[in-house]
Amino acid sequence: MGKPIVLKVVLAGEGGVGKTTLLKRYVEGKFHADTKMTIGVEFFLKELILDGRNVLLQMWDFGGQDRFRFLLKSYASGAKGALLLFDLTRPMSLDKIDQWVNICRSENLDLPIILLGTKLDLDTQISVSDDYAEEIVEVFNLVDYIKISSKTGENVQESFKRLAGHIINNLKG
Repeated sequence: MGKPIVLKVVLAGEGGVGKTTLLKRYVEGKFHADTKMTIGVEFFLKELILDGRNVLLQMWDFGGQDRFRFLLKSYASGAKGALLLFDLTRPMSLDKIDQWVNICRSENLDLPIILLGTKLDLDTQISVSDDYAEEIVEVFNLVDYIKISSKTGENVQESFKRLAGHIINNLKG
């Protein structure tokens, strides 16, 4: 099938929104309820076949705490896309969305970003409306908005496939 296309993808968002849990679900296929806070940045790799092409996703998991923020712009260097996560049950996890978009797009103002609302399985506690999330997508010119659950696996594969597909389509054009 040939050498894979390597795509660097960053995962960003406030602490506790589920970035590491999402990556472990995506890469290992398992839900980890006891994930520890990411210090700085962690890396994950996953190969997939997309439109008959071999793709290697190199995923960078950014620690969400303020004390790591100064590092993140340099870590975003060379990224081809980003998943920006927030917790559907915590509206405050959207308060600094502009900072996260700026970090992700520090080198490429057109970097494709998909907004992910996490913890969809906690349906009785969801307090962020789809309309509000869609507004954020428009304001920041994001690619899409997807609601996911790392616990159930809902839309986990789809979110990475959609971002990778969007990046590959941009590379062709």
